[in-house]
Amino acid sequence: MVVLPVSAQDSLPEVNSQDPYKMVEQVGNRTFERIKSSKQEIAANPEILRDIMDEELMPYIDYQYSAFKVLGKYFDMKKTDRETLIEYIRVFRQYLVTSYADALSYYDDQEVLFSPPQEFEGDKTVTVRALIRDGERPDIKVAFKVRKKDKEWKAYDMVAEGISMLQNEIKQYEPVMRTEGIEKVIEIMRERIAKPIQLKSLDGSTREAD
Repeated sequence: MVVLPVSAQDSLPEVNSQDPYKMVEQVGNRTFERIKSSKQEIAANPEILRDIMDEELMPYIDYQYSAFKVLGKYFDMKKTDRETLIEYIRVFRQYLVTSYADALSYYDDQEVLFSPPQEFEGDKTVTVRALIRDGERPDIKVAFKVRKKDKEWKAYDMVAEGISMLQNEIKQYEPVMRTEGIEKVIEIMRERIAKPIQLKSLDGSTREAD
């Protein structure tokens, strides 16, 4: 398992899940720093990205909320047995780890700038924006959507250049849920999880692992 050096870990603040802006920035910085410090290991074995997403991101992701959103309007909880539902949530979590690992596989020391905090008192959902800068290339606009769950804030969607990861998943799986049911959704997600992580460049091309 790849871990940050003790000095690097100590320099990162504890995550403040009571403040959506601080939570996203702190989790983002911890995740990007972890990727950066593990650069050589990731180049040799891109699957390490799954470990990083699981350990750094997932504790702050409301994956159960996203899981039910993905099934769309055709899902009927009353008609789904408990065991199938538990298995779906388990598989969806793995699927989300894979999706975030794939989405951040392009990261290669780019500069990430988070938007300044805004007033959020009374809000139940907040969008935290960021810019990814990569030298002379155009900035990439990223946004993290977070919601208040109990007394903590958790993310449920990432939007890159106006494209929502959650909405993309809904468009893909809602028709499957309507025509073939939750078992088929689980099957497709397992197939995606089984595919290896490939490193990508910002232009979408694949980078070779060392």
